Amino acid sequence: MSTATGITVTQHSEAERPGLRLLTPETTMGAGPQLDGAKVLDDVREFLARFSAFPHEHCAPMLALWYAHTWAVEQFYVTPRLVLSSAEPGSGKTRVLEVAQYLVKSPEMTFSASPAALFRMVSNAPITILFDEVDAIFTRNGSGNEDLRALLNAGYKRSATVARCKGDANNMVVERFAVYAPAALAGIAGGMPATITTRAITINLRRRRHEERVDAFRERLVAIESAPIREALAEWMTSVGEQVGTATPVMPEGVTDRPAEIWEPLLAIADAAGGHWPETARAACRYFVAEATAVPVSDGVRLLSDLRTLFAERRTDRMTTVEILLALHELDESPWADFHGKPLNARALSAEMRAYGVRTKTFKHNGGSAKGYMVNGENGLADAWSRYLPAVHEGEN
Repeated sequence: MSTATGITVTQHSEAERPGLRLLTPETTMGAGPQLDGAKVLDDVREFLARFSAFPHEHCAPMLALWYAHTWAVEQFYVTPRLVLSSAEPGSGKTRVLEVAQYLVKSPEMTFSASPAALFRMVSNAPITILFDEVDAIFTRNGSGNEDLRALLNAGYKRSATVARCKGDANNMVVERFAVYAPAALAGIAGGMPATITTRAITINLRRRRHEERVDAFRERLVAIESAPIREALAEWMTSVGEQVGTATPVMPEGVTDRPAEIWEPLLAIADAAGGHWPETARAACRYFVAEATAVPVSDGVRLLSDLRTLFAERRTDRMTTVEILLALHELDESPWADFHGKPLNARALSAEMRAYGVRTKTFKHNGGSAKGYMVNGENGLADAWSRYLPAVHEGEN
């Protein structure tokens, strides 16, 4: 049907998605004047920011770029996962997804889709997964539901497939499902596997303060108002898709490896848009990467970080195991005094460190000898620190 704005839309049934009106594919392919990419992204950012009180200035620009990348996802090698996290319910995670379904390409909003259903939906046609309450399907430490974890882990790379057996015991065949698809995942903090969060850009949402105001979300009105913005975003991304897909954007200093990989599509889009977007996007990149690396993703990395702090504060290159354990147990807001139900002991410390190539050594101590850990030398801590922790800059511990 046609609207007063001249936009062609498809009306879905109330049972499928009440009030949601999606643009037909032909609206994204029409010829016309070249759109101003910076203005298109500005409109997306301003629209989505109307309905959420974000914790900082980098959230809305990042989301605008993420929504944009869904329209050219087939041009990129990776699609960064988007994680919406919060300490408590009622922090606005669902609202971000509700607005997103009017701005991303082929949205599939779900709360409890089975892995088998998602495998087939992703494999059959390009979709953008908008998964709410995803923490409910993983345990508190992020384990469980291995099929869904496999889909979300593998599906951030374009070449990824997940193999599954099909048929009975006498007629078994292996079916490979293409699982590459953008995915936004909302859940309570601590309930997301680290294998997913390391492939993601995470917004840690908070409840609104009483004085913070946002627009009411009225779905039918949002559907109408978002339509021209969505059409412009789709049309502009179609026009620059090949350009951004082959671009090699310059990363901010210190952004390398997987963080660089997941931010590359968003920075390429920002560069194509021009205006303030190249710098705005890199400022957001620096912020989110720094925030992610400031929070250890495992007990082992946190232990390495705390050990680096202890050795730096004591200005020493060696500490006995006894000294280390006493100091760790006294650290405020650390898990070591109650590590899985009991204080961290020498055996558990050794097991954690062995995974990083760090082993105990015997050295002279107070006129005798003692076992402990050293910074330098073979199997020392320095090598593990350099591999698994952010670099320490001059003036820091």
